Amino acid sequence: MFDALSNRLQDALGDLGRRTRLDEETVTRATREIRLALLEADVDFEVVKQFVDSVRARALGQDVLKGLEPGQQVVKIVHEELTELMGAGDSKLVFGRPPTVVLLCGLQGSGKTTAAAKLALHLRRHEHKTPGLVAADLQRPAAIDQLEQLGRQIQVPVYRTDTGDAVVAAREGLERATADRCDVVIVDTAGRLQIDEALMDELVRVRDAVKPLDVLLVLDAMTGQEAVAVARAFRERVAFDGIVLTKLDGDARGGAALSVKAVTGRPVMLASVGEKLDQLEVFHPDRMASRILGMGDVLTLIEKAEQAVEQDEQEDLERRMLAGQFTFDDFLASTRMLKKMGPLKGVMNLVPGMGRQLEGLDVDDGQMARVEAIVLSMTPHERRTPHLINGPRRRRIAAGSGTSIEDVNRLLQARKQMEKMMRAMGKGKLPGLPPELMGGAGGGAKRGRR
Repeated sequence: MFDALSNRLQDALGDLGRRTRLDEETVTRATREIRLALLEADVDFEVVKQFVDSVRARALGQDVLKGLEPGQQVVKIVHEELTELMGAGDSKLVFGRPPTVVLLCGLQGSGKTTAAAKLALHLRRHEHKTPGLVAADLQRPAAIDQLEQLGRQIQVPVYRTDTGDAVVAAREGLERATADRCDVVIVDTAGRLQIDEALMDELVRVRDAVKPLDVLLVLDAMTGQEAVAVARAFRERVAFDGIVLTKLDGDARGGAALSVKAVTGRPVMLASVGEKLDQLEVFHPDRMASRILGMGDVLTLIEKAEQAVEQDEQEDLERRMLAGQFTFDDFLASTRMLKKMGPLKGVMNLVPGMGRQLEGLDVDDGQMARVEAIVLSMTPHERRTPHLINGPRRRRIAAGSGTSIEDVNRLLQARKQMEKMMRAMGKGKLPGLPPELMGGAGGGAKRGRR
């Protein structure tokens, strides 16, 4: 979502970062580019004005004059201002005496029902809670059926009530969830295609009935400034505590994520970064600012890796890396770990400096499946001792995996590169992925047309 903005800001700041002295003309030119980049990203005009004024004042003030490298100081200022714009510090849900009630609200089509299921899965995995889902969206056809289907997928109970009154549905659902010892109860409420009095009145009555500790507004990040207008309208009637941004992996310009905190005073707490139910993340403003400025997000990358591999597997792989051993069994384990971490391009974007290298590339996640097919066509002995794979063995492996001998050769070469990279990582370095994994075997990644 932030690719275009990221490129514009990096271009505007690139020259500054190399300067040892700054003058007013240079800063003015850079802040003009920053202003245009933010406006093109659909950031609220008043927010842009305040942001640019603050950056300019600090860049020409004591913040830079005292620095040994003024250009780098300006980049640091922009990072800090971006972080402040999106809400300095992480904002988290508040958990009180069980059950903690979380009320989700928002317009129809914002992804509220799916967000409810994602939140339930997130709380169970990362907060070690026992969540329950209450179906109180009685307006949209099949909304309850959708929530029940999602609940079955993540093995979280869904409480529905045969009634036409949303307040009754919410209250009775909460009572049943409490009886079942759910310590967090997520209430999915009705939305409308647009804000109206009926929607707000019902929402207020449901809120008063279940007394939530957290009220979360679900916003579609793809709607840009419209999402900010919706947040402003909800704030006037419902005192929500935080925001859940959906479709943050889309190709919109990202203005909602950058504007909504400044406009409403309420932080973005969670962000949906993919369609899968496990792709809901805590929103870290400082990490998002680093991504936008092309600095990557190593902390999130580490967290994803830790979640994708068991502790004993991690320790065994680390031991083998330090010993300079990397067989195809290790290769297979590492590719499966990458798959668990999410879409490959999204993972690679977290590596510092990798974002712009991926520009125009179509990274094919199906490439991982082809790699797996080749490795699984090897015998256990071949996977453990890859140097034994000669010409006849390569032909057999290619035939067994439905690929070509060239694909097998590229994968053999990639394993050697990975072995070198793993040794480097064992020495504290952070290399990139070999091109073979980005599309060598079977042409997984292609340079897009300009």
